[in-house]
Amino acid sequence: MAIEVGSEAPDFTLKDNHGRTVALARFRGEKNVVLVFYPFAFTGVCTGELAALRDRMPLFVNDDTQLLAASTDSVHTLRVFAEQEGIEFPLLSDFWPHGETARAYGVFAEDKGCAVRGTFVIDKAGTVRWSVVNDLPDARDLDDYVKALDAL
Repeated sequence: MAIEVGSEAPDFTLKDNHGRTVALARFRGEKNVVLVFYPFAFTGVCTGELAALRDRMPLFVNDDTQLLAASTDSVHTLRVFAEQEGIEFPLLSDFWPHGETARAYGVFAEDKGCAVRGTFVIDKAGTVRWSVVNDLPDARDLDDYVKALDAL
């Protein structure tokens, strides 16, 4: 079960697609965070969702907001995927310990070994203000993310 709106967002430190360390705590007090979990790079729905975020990136990566996307793929896989798809926001590897961050947010599918489609809007104080969790085949609506950010 996903963490509830109003809860403190679990902190994490993960490597991005360039091998850089990214910690949620780094954004506290400075930026809202849109944290998007997705099952796997190079799959149809995931590629479509991340491409849509790429195409609307100024809404999610700006002076007030940081977009972070996480999967259980390796850093190396994420690097190639980002290069191929022209993705410039951080793709975080929740590879090892496998799915630890997705588990902390309650969106890890043990039977599949990957995250389901969970999105969390986290305010500058580190509180989850909005979330949506979809099953693996069900894409999310980016307009819902925009509305959640506008409400902060």
